[in-house]
Amino acid sequence: MMKRFETVLKIWFLSFAACAAVAALCFKKLDVPVALHVWGAGRHFGAVDAAFGATVILTLESVVVLALVFARLTRGHLSRFAETLGVACLASICAYGVNDQVLKPFFGVRLPLQVVHGARHGFNLAMGIVGSFPSGHMVLAGAFAGAFMRLYPASTRVLSGLLLLAAALLVVGDWHFLSDVIMGTFIGVSAGMLAAEGWMVHLSFRS
Repeated sequence: MMKRFETVLKIWFLSFAACAAVAALCFKKLDVPVALHVWGAGRHFGAVDAAFGATVILTLESVVVLALVFARLTRGHLSRFAETLGVACLASICAYGVNDQVLKPFFGVRLPLQVVHGARHGFNLAMGIVGSFPSGHMVLAGAFAGAFMRLYPASTRVLSGLLLLAAALLVVGDWHFLSDVIMGTFIGVSAGMLAAEGWMVHLSFRS
């Protein structure tokens, strides 16, 4: 068990180092050029923003969690899929909250809209600026997907494709820089997998 934990931790650190390196490269060399290149495309995604805004997604996840709690209280049990859905929603909500209230204000990276209009693209550490880094949408989606990837490994390929599509839309839609979506995805997926791993440990004790 300890050996497996050490292996998983090593893989996570290597993945973190790789993502951080790629994000740093994007931050320095690609973020602003790509944002300027796609600037203006966001006006075509107004409906997407309205349908998939963080408030809408968080509301839906909260409703799902409450419905699952009610079902558990009335039926006495939940299916494996329903339990996974609950873990995924809770991981998504919690990860988004930490990102929005802790990480974004700490890093203080200006939004693409502000940078395109002259603001400096850089870190404003611990200055209370709630900016774009890491992407809250990708943390939200990544945590949800990460839980399912861990508990339903067969879903990994499909969910990875959907995350890639979401990241591309956020960049093309003028909402985020490349570095935002890279680190947001990594943080979210990590949080989701951690929550799922904890749930698996809980199930092993329950059985």
